[in-house]
Amino acid sequence: MQTFVFSIILFLLGLFFGSFYTMVGHRVPKKDSILHARPHCPSCKSRLRPAELIPIFSFLKGRGKCKGCGTPIPPLYPIMEGLTGISFLLVFLQYAWTWETVCGLLFVSLLIIITVSDLEYQLIPNKVLLPFMLLFLILRFIHPYGETSYEGHLIGMAAGFLFFLVLAVISRGGVGGGDVKLFAVIGLFLPPALLVLTIFFSSAMGAFFGLFQWIRGRASRTTMIPFGPFIALGAVTAYVYGRALLIWYFTLNG
Repeated sequence: MQTFVFSIILFLLGLFFGSFYTMVGHRVPKKDSILHARPHCPSCKSRLRPAELIPIFSFLKGRGKCKGCGTPIPPLYPIMEGLTGISFLLVFLQYAWTWETVCGLLFVSLLIIITVSDLEYQLIPNKVLLPFMLLFLILRFIHPYGETSYEGHLIGMAAGFLFFLVLAVISRGGVGGGDVKLFAVIGLFLPPALLVLTIFFSSAMGAFFGLFQWIRGRASRTTMIPFGPFIALGAVTAYVYGRALLIWYFTLNG
């Protein structure tokens, strides 16, 4: 019963934080203020009232439109709010009330913000990545993941950065600089085994989506598809389910 109640609380917190993270991911690339500018409609500039800031509910109640001008609200907002709530819940269910849960919620926060910015602007801002990198450097020094040493986390950071830097050079722009730096941060946060799973999951998801879009005639071989969202999805999958998948794999092949 206690776990159920806390699960609901974490999910609801994720919804509200997801709303804030979506705003951050939208405003930082445009160099808009995060702390001083009040929430408003991007079309008519009318300020949103408290009742219009309730995640998902306000979108559904307003039928996806601004109450002031009737302009459609991008569905990205409720989608990211919902994904943040689900991600917070999954992290809690996996790691319970431990220090790792706190780390995991911060990790999810980074991934939500960069997903929004990459989807809207095909940009992963340094103003988001660098503060989280410094934060993870401190957190993983205090609390490494499982049996991973702090040196192991630093090696993962270097490996993630160098591997994708080489890919960026070989692909001649197929992999962006933001993706390279993002994998450095992910390599710092995750143990090496989960970093490898993240690379596998994100690459497979991105390739499948690109193939699907190509079959539908909505993409060609030269179409630029933001890779950040697939990196984020692969990282969350590896972080939440990676250990169980590795145990299952090695047990099956042992």
